[in-house]
Amino acid sequence: MPKHPDIDAVLADWPYQPGVVSARLIQAADGREVIQLRVELGLLQMETADRPDGQRPGGAATYLALMIQTAAVEGLAFELSEEQSAELDREFIQFYHRRICWLALREFDRAVRDADHTLRLMDFAAAHSSNEDWILSHEQYRPFVLFHRTQAAALSRLTEDGPEAAVEEINLGLERIRELYSKLEAEEEFDGDELAEQLRRLQGWIRENYHVGRTLEEQLADAVATEQYELAARLRDELARRPKGR
Repeated sequence: MPKHPDIDAVLADWPYQPGVVSARLIQAADGREVIQLRVELGLLQMETADRPDGQRPGGAATYLALMIQTAAVEGLAFELSEEQSAELDREFIQFYHRRICWLALREFDRAVRDADHTLRLMDFAAAHSSNEDWILSHEQYRPFVLFHRTQAAALSRLTEDGPEAAVEEINLGLERIRELYSKLEAEEEFDGDELAEQLRRLQGWIRENYHVGRTLEEQLADAVATEQYELAARLRDELARRPKGR
């Protein structure tokens, strides 16, 4: 039997912990940074940019990018084949694995980037496939991806822009999840959604620990709802004067 190098020592020094996302950034032999995820039967190693497996399908950064190029050439008649759909599935799973690693490592901007890629992939799949079951196989995870994106964006803004910006980021994410329920004509179920409730708890924690009251956006919404238009105008002016990104 040919002798190949094994990873026994690596696995022994990095025990698997059930229920815990164990991830790390390391330097590969050639000097590049890679991300590793410990799984029960070994580990996954991923690139930190573009496709996690490091492939460049058709020379593109991702398979989604290749499909977008293909659709642009073929026009409105373009429809995903079974093979193309399977390749998008592979990319969907790869980006999920890397996204949870970024969250575990508190690399929040990178988690947002990968979540946005996944959301674009789902949008593209829905627009270019006639297989409703296949589309639903992705769409069922949209609230979960939005949850990850909102969580990561809020925690990033907490550090970069302050607690009020983080609270407002959560408001935006909650609204996007609510819109999903509205499209499904199930808006009454939104209040009981566990992912939305987790975001509300995070928001409550930020408000309590950073002493954040009603944000300017929330005050503006309140003023419009109660027809206090002069106050609403002042709040709009204050928001317009606020530095971008805040």
